[in-house]
Amino acid sequence: MSDAGDDAVDGDVVDGETLEIVVPATIDGERVDRAISMLTGRSRSESRALIDASLVTIDGRVVERAATPLVAGHYLVARLPGPRDAAVSPDPEVAVRVALEDDDFVVVDKAPGVVVHPGAGQLTGTLIAGLLARYPEIAQLTQSAECAPERPGIVHRLDKGTSGLLVVARTERGFRSLSHQLGAREMERRYLGLVEGHVAEERGVVDAPLGRSTSQPTLMAVRRDGREARTHYRVLRRLDSPTASTLLELRLETGRTHQIRVHMAAIGHPIVNDSRYGHRRDPRLEPERFFLHSGDLAFAHPATAQRVEVHSELPEDLAALIGP
Repeated sequence: MSDAGDDAVDGDVVDGETLEIVVPATIDGERVDRAISMLTGRSRSESRALIDASLVTIDGRVVERAATPLVAGHYLVARLPGPRDAAVSPDPEVAVRVALEDDDFVVVDKAPGVVVHPGAGQLTGTLIAGLLARYPEIAQLTQSAECAPERPGIVHRLDKGTSGLLVVARTERGFRSLSHQLGAREMERRYLGLVEGHVAEERGVVDAPLGRSTSQPTLMAVRRDGREARTHYRVLRRLDSPTASTLLELRLETGRTHQIRVHMAAIGHPIVNDSRYGHRRDPRLEPERFFLHSGDLAFAHPATAQRVEVHSELPEDLAALIGP
């Protein structure tokens, strides 16, 4: 996807982004409009509209017919503009836990199970709907074309199953500054993650490019032709019960879709209870809750350039798995 440097929501392809995949064998021969519908959650008529608007290409050539069959190994790109009526409605029923409030931004401590903004998988009950109810001025960022209508103020994201800190802009100054810091890799994001098995090295870095899986396009995978991605890790504790696991501090140098989850799985230590990239179910956690928490966030204040540091303690459901 074309979004620059952030953890994407579970939903994979959301409006306003770009679907980019090498066509896998599993959809070889499939009509291009039907394939786009399967991959993005859009209707067939919406997929055909993208083709009619010349927003779909195969190997760099504009697709002119919705019935065009896909060929395994070809490169499919579909630009997905936000829907005309994509503006999010404020929803005061959505709980928002504020870790730090400022005129230019708000740092939220996201609960697990909450989707950050609307996408193909969920349109209502999102974090941004709750934020708009509390901070209505955030909506003005879409009016000034700073953000897409469905994600006003959103600088970066967390997966649905991930808890912890993320920063949301309240002003144009805040959005521009924070987005620049994220893109320039000046924003620090540290996570706590429990992974399967004992990690042998005390610290290390996973430097492996990521892209869409060629066998399962809704998943991400390490790919030679993917976008650069680096995750630093440091062992905090090794546990033996009930099964071998390792508590890691994880630091993002880049921020690709599902980066930590894919990188940990790639080195043989998937995040505990990650049903998409992991190996086993942990009955101590809810089915869609994996052990990954955004615990520390640091950046320069948009107005003063002073360093802002925010910390979030490990939630009770995760803390119970590792003990005191």
